[in-house]
Amino acid sequence: MAERISSIERNTGETQIRLGMNIDGEGQSNISTGVPFMTHMLDLFTKHGHFDVTIDAKGDTEVDDHHTTEDIGICLGQVFKDALGDKKGIRRYGNAFVPMDETLAQVVVDLSNRPHLECIAEFPSQKVGTFDTELVHEFLWKFALEARMNLHVIVHYGRNTHHIIEAIFKAMARALDEATQLDERVKGVPSTKGML
Repeated sequence: MAERISSIERNTGETQIRLGMNIDGEGQSNISTGVPFMTHMLDLFTKHGHFDVTIDAKGDTEVDDHHTTEDIGICLGQVFKDALGDKKGIRRYGNAFVPMDETLAQVVVDLSNRPHLECIAEFPSQKVGTFDTELVHEFLWKFALEARMNLHVIVHYGRNTHHIIEAIFKAMARALDEATQLDERVKGVPSTKGML
């Protein structure tokens, strides 16, 4: 099996990002984003998806966390899509429920080459620490768009904003781990079109 690894470097007037990913990893992370809450969420994503991820991001966080969070989502999506390659033999679909105390989150993915995000989630607080919770949607949309996947996020219930976001990232990681697994029964790509 070819290694499913990719990396990218993105430099703009707002951010400088180096990001690498191994889909078939061991859950190892080396992540520095300058946005502590995102670093925490991406560490969780790496661990629960069994991916190896390195991120070195610097951005205009003196303005706010928007550009850094958005651009990390863009880079992660591009690297994820590139690392998947031709998608031959993958399961394609993934579904995961993750409870966290009073919260239950579900994420369902289709690595379809058709980008779409549905996010049914309410955050009781506008901030977690210094992080604006509206940026979760921004990150998820840019990640789904650049990875060219269907990403459906449903928070069934929850009261604590930190728990809600953490459960989303863990469920997303587990759903993507399932979707990227190789299935020996799948010949070529799992689509009647013959391509994804």
